[in-house]
Amino acid sequence: QTLRALFQYKPQNIDELMINTGDFIYVDPTQQSDVSEGWVIGTSHRTGCRGFLPENYTERANESDTWVKHREYVFVTALRFFTQTENERNVNLNGEVHNPSMSRRVTNVLSLQNTTLRRGVLVMRHGERVDQVFGKSWLQQCLTADGKYYRADLNFPSTLPKRKDNMKHFEYDPPLSCCGIFQSRLIGEALLDQEVTVSYVYSSPALRCVQTAQHILQGLKLDQKVKIRVEPGLFEWTKWEASRVIPNFMTVTELVEASYKIDTSYRGNFPLSSLVPSESYEEYLPYYFAFSGVSGVILIVGHGSSLASFTRPLIGLPARDSSDFAQVVRKIPSLGMCFCEELKEENKWQMVNPPVKTLTHGANAAFNWRNGIVED
Repeated sequence: QTLRALFQYKPQNIDELMINTGDFIYVDPTQQSDVSEGWVIGTSHRTGCRGFLPENYTERANESDTWVKHREYVFVTALRFFTQTENERNVNLNGEVHNPSMSRRVTNVLSLQNTTLRRGVLVMRHGERVDQVFGKSWLQQCLTADGKYYRADLNFPSTLPKRKDNMKHFEYDPPLSCCGIFQSRLIGEALLDQEVTVSYVYSSPALRCVQTAQHILQGLKLDQKVKIRVEPGLFEWTKWEASRVIPNFMTVTELVEASYKIDTSYRGNFPLSSLVPSESYEEYLPYYFAFSGVSGVILIVGHGSSLASFTRPLIGLPARDSSDFAQVVRKIPSLGMCFCEELKEENKWQMVNPPVKTLTHGANAAFNWRNGIVED
């Protein structure tokens, strides 16, 4: 039998098995006769270790969940799901702002047109940001006495893009870390391996989101073909901004001068000037785009809040309660993603597995060779 761990369990005795939430454990029913009630003995699929574990920490799982795919054969020659025709590449996206002073709602939610191919929407959180690793005072660690930036740790970006206003604005609009840049490009390469063709890219005005979109496009080898459309309405719930003010984002001109591939002709559905500090949950929700006549995959790079606020109404689910919403968003990791595809025949959308696997990574503490190696 195959069990799936519902909770983490830390061994209390040497013969017990360490399990994490989601782990698969193999259990042989014929070997359970001498085991105490409420316990089973099993082998972890993740670690290969064997030991006792509490049965009520697990549930029965399908054995196929642990099957390994070795090879795949494709027998159909029909048009691929993620492709688009040449004539569809220049179709404009039109949206109508509804009461922008009160909410970020846009009408004509993903209006269904007579497109030949299915559409998909890939909503993604940005990659690892520097203040996520080095704290809110990260910029102070990287400035010389005369205010110039230097790389204090290899996970800091080698340079910061130029901006006309004070460099200290980066404190509330932080860039990706070097690991965040690598993560983003890795996702792009994985999408390329799955032959995903991205038609349009929309990004929050936050620098970390624009950078994530740029490096994903580089991994996809589309950075010379697809430009990033900066959409202010994709910025996260402003109530969560530590500064209690709207950050001073880099302008489109500054982003272009810093070599980011920005669509300068695009005008956002939600003006940047309409973002208000500490907005209520009702003002934040909901925010949608109006996509007309677009096929292929639309990539939206935003924040953890984007995954919950954008996808649920698209597939016909009501918005979560604000407290539940916060709990869900806290669990969304860097580059967490949701994927929705259109069921055109049924005139609706459904959420399915993203085209690429999850990206799991662990913390790596700063190391000084003097401590413990040379000095006591």
